[in-house]
Amino acid sequence: MPVEFEPTEEYILEDDRVLLRPLKLEDFDNLSPFALNEPELWKYSLITAAGEEGLANYMEIALEARTKGKEYPFIVFDKQTGEYAGSTRFYDINIPFKTLQLGYTWYGENFQRTGLNRHCKFLLLSFAFEDLGMERVEFRADNNNERSIAAMKAIGCKVEGVFRSHMPTRDENVRRDSIVLSILKDEWFGEVKEKLKKKLI
Repeated sequence: MPVEFEPTEEYILEDDRVLLRPLKLEDFDNLSPFALNEPELWKYSLITAAGEEGLANYMEIALEARTKGKEYPFIVFDKQTGEYAGSTRFYDINIPFKTLQLGYTWYGENFQRTGLNRHCKFLLLSFAFEDLGMERVEFRADNNNERSIAAMKAIGCKVEGVFRSHMPTRDENVRRDSIVLSILKDEWFGEVKEKLKKKLI
């Protein structure tokens, strides 16, 4: 039986490579090195966490959304290196419709292309489909963000389409096209889970 989603619950997801736990205010110090030294991580994000003020605002928005039951942000800890690696979250959580979105995912440069993301996605998707009983997990990205789109396709996401001029960017003169991808419950249990599991290193 699916568990009932509770925004105040401390959900901890982990395997031998990675640990995901709820983001907390105290994590400011754990994430500030990225905010100060790698501002390009948020190139395609509407909300940037670059700089101390940017990170504080980013975290405040995420934690407030959690209290409202709309989002559930995690901090990512890489067990292999013993270091915090970044953040990810569930958002647009719609329990009656059994849908949610998975995104706001970023990792420091040293943690990219290391296999860490696949472990995170395996844990998050397993939790969404198998524990929360979701029927659909959706992903969105700036249609120009080729690396992010490739990563989503690699874990088994299917492209549904593109929302043209979908949302603003931090450049007030530019609006972005958003690509929409998803994984359905039947696809997860049918083949996506096993294929992704085999890619874990």
